[in-house]
Amino acid sequence: MNKFIIGRYMPGNSIVHRLDARVKLATGFYFIGVLMLVNHYQAYFILALYSLILVRLTGISLRFFLKGIKPLLQIIIFTVVLQLLFSRGGVVYFEFGPFVITRNGLLNGASVFFRFTLTTIMSTVISLTTRPIDLTDGIEFLLTPLKLLKISVQDIAIMLSIALRFIPTLIDEAARIMKAQQSRGVEFGEGNIFQQMRLLIPVFLPLFIGSFYRAEELANALDVRGYQGNKKRTKYRMQKWHSRDTLYLLSYLLLTNIVIYFHYWFSQ
Repeated sequence: MNKFIIGRYMPGNSIVHRLDARVKLATGFYFIGVLMLVNHYQAYFILALYSLILVRLTGISLRFFLKGIKPLLQIIIFTVVLQLLFSRGGVVYFEFGPFVITRNGLLNGASVFFRFTLTTIMSTVISLTTRPIDLTDGIEFLLTPLKLLKISVQDIAIMLSIALRFIPTLIDEAARIMKAQQSRGVEFGEGNIFQQMRLLIPVFLPLFIGSFYRAEELANALDVRGYQGNKKRTKYRMQKWHSRDTLYLLSYLLLTNIVIYFHYWFSQ
């Protein structure tokens, strides 16, 4: 759990750290959208290469990113296995009862693996290089069109930011509770699946109760400070658009053109 890095912020002075939060969020969603649309390995290779270059520009070790993906590896593998065993079509390589491994299953499994992994890397890049307050301002900016529908954009932005910020806090709290339980003789990972689930109850119960207490304390703190999301207010930190943000945005447009070219070239 200590290796789970999504939602954490790592201070730095790299070019990615200095990018505007709005452009990082917008291009991040754009990258994930392109990733979900393509279905050729040439396109996946280009997107993976771009992700590795972006990770390099953050100044953070690639090994650190891979350690952050490791806690999600079981979920990724489980999803890939489902695609392998239950996707039909193409040449049949293996068949045993209801389980069939086909060419389409292998292709779908590989696509799911690339999509999950690259989505996790991109999300981690954004969270590690962007301060929570900047994330809040960026989300609020992207949701600005919703103001036309009389929706409190600022409330939505601060809720998303708080939820993202509390992910590492809850993970650290869960790790402390598990260590406390282990010091009392509890051995996690022992026994069958039902026994393991029973052992997790003493972990999740205080974790949920603590989460409610934290939420109540945070709500009281906002009330004491007179927070009202529907009120217009000035900002202490103003976000400014720089030439590096424009170049970063243009790199995504160039990436999209290359990916679309390969997508249609190999589709014919």
